[in-house]
Amino acid sequence: VTLIANFDDAVAERVSASDVVKGAAALVGGGGGGRRTMARAGGKDPERLPDALAEAERMILASI
Repeated sequence: VTLIANFDDAVAERVSASDVVKGAAALVGGGGGGRRTMARAGGKDPERLPDALAEAERMILASI
């Protein structure tokens, strides 16, 4: 599983792409990181991808 988050500066002021990717990657058995505006991660459990995407969405929406 490969996860990538690329945020506009206005979004990155509220939530870090790195934090979102790290949170989602943990659910697919991986890790990663990057900058506030762009981050990448990988994982080994593709069956948990829906959970990881739901976590990323939850983190983003919580910052709005």
